[in-house]
Amino acid sequence: MKTDATKLVTFQLGLDLFAADVLQVDRVLRYSPPNSLPDVPTWIEGVVEHRGRVIPVVDLRRRVELSDDSITPETRMLVFNTRDGQVAAIVDMVHEVAVVPAGNISPPPPLFRGLAAEFISGIAKVGDQLVVMLDVDRVLSSTDRIKFDQSVLAAEGNGA
Repeated sequence: MKTDATKLVTFQLGLDLFAADVLQVDRVLRYSPPNSLPDVPTWIEGVVEHRGRVIPVVDLRRRVELSDDSITPETRMLVFNTRDGQVAAIVDMVHEVAVVPAGNISPPPPLFRGLAAEFISGIAKVGDQLVVMLDVDRVLSSTDRIKFDQSVLAAEGNGA
């Protein structure tokens, strides 16, 4: 008998475990400093080239309002496929691809409020740990994407 299950890429931000649907993760890259851009929100680190395309890099710690931490040898960039295009997210460490039965995934508790709650699609039980499931489509909103695109165009115009 086949049961419904979801594959999640689990990763760490500070002391907390997060996850994203494996189908929305294009690549896990070693961290390399992105090229900075002027006039973008503080949580956008800049841009990197990935497969011939320039994509935004989001510091996921800052985006979900966690304290900043230093870059370590375990720091990675997850390239997410979102409905608005690709986004790279800086995370402290990538752990594993976990297969999670549908019964081990719950909606976020109603007491979650504020900015960070916007990015949470659910809570999953992976082994004996609770993992916050990230809604990667909301990491960079359409408004943020427009501002990012304008900054890229402005930077290209200044460099020409």
